[in-house]
Amino acid sequence: MSGQVVLLIGTRRGLFRAVADPDRREWTVHGPAIKGYEVYHAVLDSRDPAAGYAAVRHEVWGAHIYRTGDGGVTWEPLEARPSFPADSGREVQAIWHLATGGSQPGVLYAGVEPAALFVSRDGGDSWARITSIEEHPTAALWQPAKGGLALHSIQVDSAHPDRIFVAVSAGGAYRSGDGGQTWVAINDGTRAEFLSDTRPEAGQCVHSLRLHPLAPHRLYQQNHCGTYRTDDSGDTWNEITAGLPSDFGYVLGIDPSDPDRCWVIPEESSHLRAVCDGRIRVYESADGGGSWEARTEGLPQEQAWVTVLREALATDGLQPCGVYFGTSTGHVFASPDGAAWNPIARHLPKVLSVEVALLPD
Repeated sequence: MSGQVVLLIGTRRGLFRAVADPDRREWTVHGPAIKGYEVYHAVLDSRDPAAGYAAVRHEVWGAHIYRTGDGGVTWEPLEARPSFPADSGREVQAIWHLATGGSQPGVLYAGVEPAALFVSRDGGDSWARITSIEEHPTAALWQPAKGGLALHSIQVDSAHPDRIFVAVSAGGAYRSGDGGQTWVAINDGTRAEFLSDTRPEAGQCVHSLRLHPLAPHRLYQQNHCGTYRTDDSGDTWNEITAGLPSDFGYVLGIDPSDPDRCWVIPEESSHLRAVCDGRIRVYESADGGGSWEARTEGLPQEQAWVTVLREALATDGLQPCGVYFGTSTGHVFASPDGAAWNPIARHLPKVLSVEVALLPD
């Protein structure tokens, strides 16, 4: 392969861009762009890798979306943004997640806080709210988690773009087969130990949800209470926490070319919210979560009490598959094979998100 591997690194004070050639050994870091904004999530569009979007928030000016047309080098704010009706008494506090609409040109989804789903069909120039998810009977069970009540992890089946999965913290996971007109709660088998009913129909605190592009009935989930896999599109979940040092964590990554290969970074507990034992360990499974192996080469193994947030891990799908993550202390680690790690950035502002894209020369 020729071209560039590009990381978009969202932080509390702007967006950084790291670039390498396909061997992914030497990186150059640029930025920040969108200075002074919290960048919750930034993505380049696989339908047109030069195009991309960033969900940002400013303490004074609120939540906005920026757009790039040159692969993330420069960014401009969009005039339109997801918003509630003026008479609703609700205001978008933050835009947590952006997702492109699979094979549908111009379609872009946004998940926001308070929990709601928006869609744009013109590349972000206008937005409409998909109210059906908020009107689901189980929405009465949603409640704010420590980070607020947010909708995130929007997963669109690229082959069947009307098939959409979303997650709510704390509310659970949902599936639509008709482009968001109707939804099904898909939480059977996942725990909610913070509730009196620990196996509710909805109300679970999902931290990260990932759909596999080659096996569209396979999803992985990192939950407030465990790590899970489904092979039937979420109708039933199997817990795969055994072998991990904790059932708590935020991030989850998949190998786009191998449905059985995935990575998680367990954290101590919902009280400490830092990696277990002060050791940064990325756990890899090659058998769909049946077993786990700690990948620690190049990572700090003492007094490293960092947090890795839900959007702060990405995989590139190359051979071998590269894995990247950022920490609350502003460090970004890269592995060209998911096994051994190198720091490619140090002392950035707190990392909120990491995404990767492959750009042509």
